[in-house]
Amino acid sequence: MAQTSSTIERDARLLHADGHGAVNPGEIAIGVIIGRTSEFFDFFVYAIASVLVFPKLVFPYLDPLTGTLYSFAIFSLAFIARPIGTMIFTAIDRSQGKGAKLTIALFLLGVATVAIAFLPGHESIGVASAWLLAAARIGQGISWGGTWDGLASLLALNAPEGKKGWYAMIPQLGAPIGLLVASALFAFFVDTLSADDFLDWGWRYPFFVAFAINVVALFARLRMVVTPGYTELFEARELEPSSITETIAQQGRTVVIGAFAPLASFALFHMVTVFPLSWVFLFTREAPGRFLIVECIGAVFGIIAMVVSGYVADKVGRRTLLTGSAIAIAVFSGFAPQMLDGGIVGELAFMVTGFILLGLSLGQSSGSVASSFSKRFRYTGSALTTDLAWLFGAGFAPFVALVMSSRFGLSSSGVYLLSGAVVTLLAISINRQFASRDASAIQP
Repeated sequence: MAQTSSTIERDARLLHADGHGAVNPGEIAIGVIIGRTSEFFDFFVYAIASVLVFPKLVFPYLDPLTGTLYSFAIFSLAFIARPIGTMIFTAIDRSQGKGAKLTIALFLLGVATVAIAFLPGHESIGVASAWLLAAARIGQGISWGGTWDGLASLLALNAPEGKKGWYAMIPQLGAPIGLLVASALFAFFVDTLSADDFLDWGWRYPFFVAFAINVVALFARLRMVVTPGYTELFEARELEPSSITETIAQQGRTVVIGAFAPLASFALFHMVTVFPLSWVFLFTREAPGRFLIVECIGAVFGIIAMVVSGYVADKVGRRTLLTGSAIAIAVFSGFAPQMLDGGIVGELAFMVTGFILLGLSLGQSSGSVASSFSKRFRYTGSALTTDLAWLFGAGFAPFVALVMSSRFGLSSSGVYLLSGAVVTLLAISINRQFASRDASAIQP
């Protein structure tokens, strides 16, 4: 069925049809970074609040550990809802166009985010506070499923030869940048406000900032989506959204392998961001503001390592780098808990080392298997792979790691990280075997 577009999208295309519609990888990269940074900023604003705010605001009748676990349970709802959002918004994409899909998705994301900013506490409305938080979190997850704009795939398709690893890294920069901004913002409010003022109104401001960033990101991404160069690729079926059922039927194997290949990266992702904050906040006397600054320092090293991953991947190959980083993460899992439990020096060493490994692995995690999709299914297949990778690799990581550490000691969190590295190595190995078989099958 021919792809149709909304009136707004067609008008926007005419507005940008001024002779400058050629696909420019540099411009696409900027749009991708802005979009991903806004998504990850939303993600980390909620993640930090799930440790510092919601256990006290929404679950004050529970002990701090149990309240945090409840908060992490609600945290996971967005990852469960995200694939549902992808199915809903893929249908909108196919019938109304990407401009309509992005506008609706980001509007929903903004509404859900602002709703959290106005969330009443348990003292005001009782258990309804938890239900409202869960509803807003599900709304965020559904909208994230619709924010897939295909720009990362477009960037990969237009990357210069010999620069595939470099351009595969660019979309991932949004993760450490989003963490850096969110952690710095929360650190400012935690350190400058009294505990009562922060819990009363200070924590709400980052959610308003998230809404503002979403508005900026919407216009930046719409500008890219409606350019004639993008439209030409879309109409050539290189980035046409295929149906979910057809994609799974034709590319299900690649979707599954792609979901598990970055498991080490995604497990490490939460082990150096959300989980350590919860551990420090619950089981040490360290001020959360200081640890948030430590996370900012780690994020800077993550950005540097991610940039380096682009150069290294173009020299040795993305799969080789992902394999090597998974092995390094497995080694790191053996002494990471001891570092985190080693005071400020150990925490800093843990964060810097962890973020360097995260930058090297996460920087190439999306490109190693996504290139295996045929062009017809790359758009929808990449969206599904991303959804499932986050669900299996990150959605329950803070909850599982905190449960294991609180019951069996901090060292048990290393076992969780090790399991992610093992799964990544298995997925890469299986993908390589299938690729070899497929290559042999087409030989004359």
